[in-house]
Amino acid sequence: MNILILILARKNSKRVPNKNIMRLGGKELIQWTIDSALEISSLNKILVSTDDAAIQEIAIKRNVLCPWLRPSQLSTDTASSVEATIHAIDWYEHNIEKLDGVLLLQPTSPFRCTQTLNEGISLFKKNSRQSVVGVSKCTQHPELCLVEKKGNLFAYRDGNKFNLRTQDLEDAYYLNGSFYLSSPESIKKNRTFIPNGSIPLLSKKFYESIDIDTKDDFLIADLIATHYHDF
Repeated sequence: MNILILILARKNSKRVPNKNIMRLGGKELIQWTIDSALEISSLNKILVSTDDAAIQEIAIKRNVLCPWLRPSQLSTDTASSVEATIHAIDWYEHNIEKLDGVLLLQPTSPFRCTQTLNEGISLFKKNSRQSVVGVSKCTQHPELCLVEKKGNLFAYRDGNKFNLRTQDLEDAYYLNGSFYLSSPESIKKNRTFIPNGSIPLLSKKFYESIDIDTKDDFLIADLIATHYHDF
């Protein structure tokens, strides 16, 4: 089965400028994800899509395919990752070979376990290429969340369930950004990596769910990279 590992890495970021090349625990943030991709023994097809020459240089030094800089219209703040993915799929299938799946690994999730990655790939293969997405269990159940309307608080969904114990509620999960695997056909048809009926890939280690979106996230990740050695 031909599965391409795709790493999307834009140059600009409003909240943390140039974060993909900032050093985290002694190496650039983008390199954490490249190294995770290289550790997947069953796959050797890796493509980095970027509009940043510095990121392209890092990828090439790691012997990872990065043959072009992404078009500017696919590198804006409003450009979607799905459109950038489809651009990469079209180029790869036209120039190299047809694909059965695309595994999107975001640079903002640096602490992936190889075992979890291999488990997700196995789920994809065993379930006839049904989409697989990385999730973590919610620590605050959505049924116990509130929304504010005109200065007053209301239950997040109809039906107040605050009198229920957490253990009486069904498990809830959130997308942690660590793993997205779909077929090219599903991505193009649904315009998402997360169609209804996707298969969950549960992260078992707390650090796998780290998703760097702000400066505070980066500081926390740097502490983990510097002082935690279980990955």
